[in-house]
Amino acid sequence: MRDAVLSGLSDHGYPGLTIEYVAEHSGVHKTTLYRRWGGLEGLVADALDLAGEDTWTPPDTGSLEGDLRALAREVVDAFGDRAEAAAPTAFVAAAFQSPRAADALRAFYAERFTRCEAVVARAVARGEAAADTDAGALVRAVSAPLMLRLFITREPIDTALADQSAAAVLAATRAGAFARR
Repeated sequence: MRDAVLSGLSDHGYPGLTIEYVAEHSGVHKTTLYRRWGGLEGLVADALDLAGEDTWTPPDTGSLEGDLRALAREVVDAFGDRAEAAAPTAFVAAAFQSPRAADALRAFYAERFTRCEAVVARAVARGEAAADTDAGALVRAVSAPLMLRLFITREPIDTALADQSAAAVLAATRAGAFARR
């Protein structure tokens, strides 16, 4: 089911995804889809929930600078290639049109950011960040400039921008900008 939803989102985007498409590509009758998921919103939300059950772990390069750079470059890798970006971009678009998709997307990223707290914990242990560093704010800040360009200004992103974002967050961390208030 998830593969059919992802394929449909990649091929047609959220506005073009239909129950008929998912039924045809999953081999599940559309009445079953409606009964189990209630419609497209439920299917998209479920696909996002399943996407969070992967084995992804944040980078561990041995330094906060390297970890931040690697995190930012992962965003470039995920969204920089048009074909690779189709499904995650469609999930973001769906979140603007569906409250259930928005809740699922929020939960997906909250879980990802929670995983990233290990980056900050390691940095604190190495003395690269203060003990009161807000891990969630720090890891969100790394991807924020990239997401702004992707979804608001629709500008291209690249590794140079990823590295610049990582450097800015590193400088802000060293200045205490992410201290819990």
